[in-house]
Amino acid sequence: MSQQEQASLIEVDNKRTINAWAMFDWANSSYALVIAVAIFPIYFNGVLPEGEFEFLGFTVTSTSLNSYAITLAYFVIAISLPLLSGIADYGGKRMRFMKFFTLMGSIACMLLIFFTADNISLGFFGFAIATIGFAGGQVFYNSFLPLIASEKQLDKVSAKGFTFGYIGSVILLLFILFLIEGYAIFGFESREWPTRISFVLVGLWWIGFAQISFARLPKDKPGKITKTMASKGYQELMAVLQIVKKETNIKRFLFSFFFYIGGANTVIFLAATFATVELKFEALDLIITILLIQFLGIIGAILFSRISEWKGNKLAILIMIVIWFVICITAFFVTQKIEFYILAGTVGLVMGGIQSLSRSTYSKLLPKDTTDTTSFFSFFDVLEKLAIMFGTLAFGYIDLMTGGMRNSVLALTVFFVIGFVSLLFVKMKPQELEVT
Repeated sequence: MSQQEQASLIEVDNKRTINAWAMFDWANSSYALVIAVAIFPIYFNGVLPEGEFEFLGFTVTSTSLNSYAITLAYFVIAISLPLLSGIADYGGKRMRFMKFFTLMGSIACMLLIFFTADNISLGFFGFAIATIGFAGGQVFYNSFLPLIASEKQLDKVSAKGFTFGYIGSVILLLFILFLIEGYAIFGFESREWPTRISFVLVGLWWIGFAQISFARLPKDKPGKITKTMASKGYQELMAVLQIVKKETNIKRFLFSFFFYIGGANTVIFLAATFATVELKFEALDLIITILLIQFLGIIGAILFSRISEWKGNKLAILIMIVIWFVICITAFFVTQKIEFYILAGTVGLVMGGIQSLSRSTYSKLLPKDTTDTTSFFSFFDVLEKLAIMFGTLAFGYIDLMTGGMRNSVLALTVFFVIGFVSLLFVKMKPQELEVT
């Protein structure tokens, strides 16, 4: 059964299916918030030695090692996705790989309970593998979007997924915060064990709620995986590349996307580390910041979805790129907690919107006769992973060479300038209002 035949059997804009799809964001956003952004970075930097130290023969700092773990994860996923997407598309194994990466990521999270100063490698590679699980599952999750939603509903459905993710992850974070800050109530002598237990809770939340999506989303095509299926992924990636070369608007959008999404995701991944190291935030301060980001993230995803309906995706994304640029400039000068809270709130407003609208904008720019959405989204996601790899690598290197994360944040402004200028030359389809 081809993807086109499969799509014809799926009821588009079905509320039950869409809610099941969005629940996967509810499930895996627990990793994105607790592990990638809030709790784990604090624990990671607290466990590692201060200043420079040797790790696997390289001189690193805790902050640069954090960014390098992200770089490693996104490098692995970028080079493996074409292979996996080929199997998913031609073998009809989209759901199988969603399950595989979810299992991988959730187990890796749970194993982080054993991460201490005596086994830094476990923390580094456990975090990297969890990141691979999150990023890998997200690719196949994204590929369902054009199959379950009509073009008119893409923005709303995409935003709904991010909204579910924000709400679910905040609920878990609030419980974890209660566990950590109220450690004495639960019979612990310090915050260490509740913090480490929180990594297990993330894994259980992730794998548990994902079962709703697995049960209700379209099933895989039966049959075995063959070598032909595996090779198809790279063949399709090259085929998509040839189409992109001919499609000027897609090419320009993806060039812009590479830079602005690389900069945005680098900020998101390393904001907590920046606050901890540069502003000496305590755990409670940081959690308040994260909750602020998540709350405003819900508002931001809806707000920019409305702006896109009113004035088009292009203008909405351009506005957000400008805001991201201002965030990086401002971060370089921030010294007070209240200043960072305001900055964090601004990040929240544009965090979900930039991801959600980029995903739906790309869907709208695809040729009308496109049936192979998995390969196109594989290309899109490979590009995003390479962008994140490039952004976090640059961030870590500048941090290590200059001795400060502020310089790294300032350097990210270049990413947003390139992204903004490139996007100006993208022309949307007739139904989209253009900014020239």
